[in-house]
Amino acid sequence: MPLNKFTCTDFRCLASAELEFDAHYNLIFGPNASGKTSLLEAIAYLGRGRSFRGAPTQNLVRHGASEFVLFGKADTGTRETVIGVRNSREGLEIHIDGETVAGAAGLAEVLPLQIVDPDIHNLIAGGPAERRRYIDWIAFHVERGYLDQWRRFRRALKQRNAALKENASHDALAGWDKEFVETGYEVHEARRRVLAITRPALRDIGAALLGSTVDIEYQQGWSTDKSLAQVLTAGMDRDRQLCATQAGPQRADLKLVYDERQARRLVSRGQQKLLACALILAATAVVQSHLGRALLLLLDDPAAELDSDSLTRLMAAVVELDCQVIATSLNPDLVLFPQPPRTFHVEQGDVVECTAKESC
Repeated sequence: MPLNKFTCTDFRCLASAELEFDAHYNLIFGPNASGKTSLLEAIAYLGRGRSFRGAPTQNLVRHGASEFVLFGKADTGTRETVIGVRNSREGLEIHIDGETVAGAAGLAEVLPLQIVDPDIHNLIAGGPAERRRYIDWIAFHVERGYLDQWRRFRRALKQRNAALKENASHDALAGWDKEFVETGYEVHEARRRVLAITRPALRDIGAALLGSTVDIEYQQGWSTDKSLAQVLTAGMDRDRQLCATQAGPQRADLKLVYDERQARRLVSRGQQKLLACALILAATAVVQSHLGRALLLLLDDPAAELDSDSLTRLMAAVVELDCQVIATSLNPDLVLFPQPPRTFHVEQGDVVECTAKESC
């Protein structure tokens, strides 16, 4: 299973918690403001090194404590790997099998995970940055060397923008243009490849969740009838005026098509959630197939904004993935699994495993 054991100390309202998870289905339930989502956030932090709720470190450390500590044992397919994360005012510390690791990429390699949370609508209705992160997550796991390509591209973009702000000479900009174009095409082509293998999974899962055609189109971030180098040359005056590069993979987006309409404009909140879930589940399926091992899927209150039929379809699609699932719910009877999940009750920051319904 992806995550065998998890402990956290002084994370938000959780003074201390220790959980052993089932390989397939796990459910965390309790009343509002009990700590359910905080527990899921802590688990996600162990695999990402950041809060999926966008919270800064000072908001994650429990009141009165100076740091939080997370610990887990993850199955990487060949062996069990020990992960440790500590964060405080001094910064983030990451340890994998006792070795200090720089950067959060190592966490994502050991514990790849995806999240369906109440803000998942932003993947549809939000800005293009959310959708670029979606593409890049798939590429990180599927495309060898993608993280290095992406970092080199971001560095070239940063340097080119700095040169624009300094009103650098044509020759100085030309040097960064070359690096920007080369690395930009590497990122662009990797994204195109992973989206090509994601589209069939999205169509299948989208049909199961929404009963209609769901598709995705890649908008590369510059005119398709010109090369990136040509677009940079033609747009130089505008770039200088705005002191920022206006074309390139940093402007890419996904056009989501549902029933031959642009999805984020025409679907309801419930449909937006199902469409976003289709994207997340398709990405999970593709990465899981590529890695040859189960991923961890976190579901924060999956019943929210869904009627009973929609929730049933969603959970059926989740089960079809055969990944490890950790879900939260106000009511343990709402989220149905094909077999009894390992169940935990949370109230006022205290986490208790339920050996039977009566024990909670």
